[in-house]
Amino acid sequence: MSISQNKVVAMHYKVTDPQGTELDSSFGGDPLIFLYGHGSLIPGLEKALAGKTAGDTFNATIEAADAYGERHDQLVQSVPSSMFEGMEVEVGMRFRAAGPDGREHSVIIVEVGDEEVVVDGNHPLSGIDLTFDVEVLQVREATADEIAHGHAHGIDGTAGH
Repeated sequence: MSISQNKVVAMHYKVTDPQGTELDSSFGGDPLIFLYGHGSLIPGLEKALAGKTAGDTFNATIEAADAYGERHDQLVQSVPSSMFEGMEVEVGMRFRAAGPDGREHSVIIVEVGDEEVVVDGNHPLSGIDLTFDVEVLQVREATADEIAHGHAHGIDGTAGH
């Protein structure tokens, strides 16, 4: 059975940056299990998985635009320290903040000054091409519940019930 819309996939992966630094890996742990075609993965990796079958191994380099997107300078902003009154803020802390569109976005603190705090709304991996080493372990039909819920219910479709 090949990977296509509404198939449940179990796979191992290792992801590295352009310098070869390992950013994440499921090898040696539990595999990633997901419902294909429901936005669970970055778009480029989902495209690279299409048509693969259990037992396939492959390597794919995903350009930033098809991974976590390009960096956008306008998402880096200085805000008054008074916005964090009563809080002890440090570089690396993450917050949810309302953007100009009114929607909530995740931001990370990148600089703390006396008067201002610099926050970055870009994903930490934005602007970076990523290389994936993938081993497809299993491909199966999704259950009706999984399709209705938009996510896999474990390796055999029964988890979470």
